Amino acid sequence: MTTLETPKLLSVLSGTRADRPPVWFMRQAGRYLPEYRELRATAPDFISFCLNPEKAAEATLQPMRRFPYDAAIVFADILLIPKALGQKVWFETGEGPKLGDLPSIESMADLAGQAGQALSAVGETLTRVRAALEPGRALIGFAGAPWTVATYMIEKGSSDRSGARTYAYEHADALDRLIAVLVTATVDYLAMQARAGAQVLKLFESWAEGLSEPLFERLVIKPHAAIVRGLRERGVTTPVIGFPRGAGGLVETYAAVVPVQGVALDTGAPAALGQTIQASKAIQGALDPLLLRAGGDALLARVDELLEQWSAGPYIFNLGHGILPDTPIAHVEAVLKRVTGA
Repeated sequence: MTTLETPKLLSVLSGTRADRPPVWFMRQAGRYLPEYRELRATAPDFISFCLNPEKAAEATLQPMRRFPYDAAIVFADILLIPKALGQKVWFETGEGPKLGDLPSIESMADLAGQAGQALSAVGETLTRVRAALEPGRALIGFAGAPWTVATYMIEKGSSDRSGARTYAYEHADALDRLIAVLVTATVDYLAMQARAGAQVLKLFESWAEGLSEPLFERLVIKPHAAIVRGLRERGVTTPVIGFPRGAGGLVETYAAVVPVQGVALDTGAPAALGQTIQASKAIQGALDPLLLRAGGDALLARVDELLEQWSAGPYIFNLGHGILPDTPIAHVEAVLKRVTGA
């Protein structure tokens, strides 16, 4: 039975069906909120903003004050790990992330086991948020998954990804070594987050789309399984949600093989896929962020459809990707009212 001391999100990730699904949104802290835009303007650049515990904690808490979300997700970025491994990372206004030359595997391997220490500011953010958050609302930590982070590191920030996939074929050994370094760094980083107060951990595999089955096995399934094993070997019992975005039918294999407690589904996930996965673990998703932005009767009809098709099993209501910056706040309020009744 869910109590104020047991967040609804944790109960569902344990396999329990809730009276209503817990709800939170990817990128629920961000540019669609005027208070976030005002706060962001006080920092000189995005990376320093992420690594300022006071500002990052405030950004994390802003949507929790405004909306009845059941969980907060720490404000950070998936490209903090490359920074911890010695690669230069910065954000160009209007262009997104940029990365410098890829450091040597040897130099990154030397730093991988210290990723949590290097990014301890994120831990301080989590500690601050957990102290301010009501007991009945969960706190989520996260990391970019190794393949997605590797694509940025190899492409130096490009979102094309064809170069990274070509690299996976032409330089298989080098990529496997980079993935292994990223697994080590991710375990250390997430373990630190769990110690700092994260009650759920999420792996964002944003670029799982387009991988062949052998590449998906090598670059997504094996690294994700290794990260969960690594956390458990450290005594971290925190539940993990995996998000292999764009993986299509391969998500079913992912759910069966990777020992995560929840599987996040993207906007293309059919009802039957979610229901199949729910036989063994919780699912999360999969409202289209474009529909959230568009609003209207179609939005509420889709919310009802998702609730009907998946609420019979352990289900977390969320988007299939992050909130778009120009999403009207009224549309978020309408969805949350529909899901929570509040």
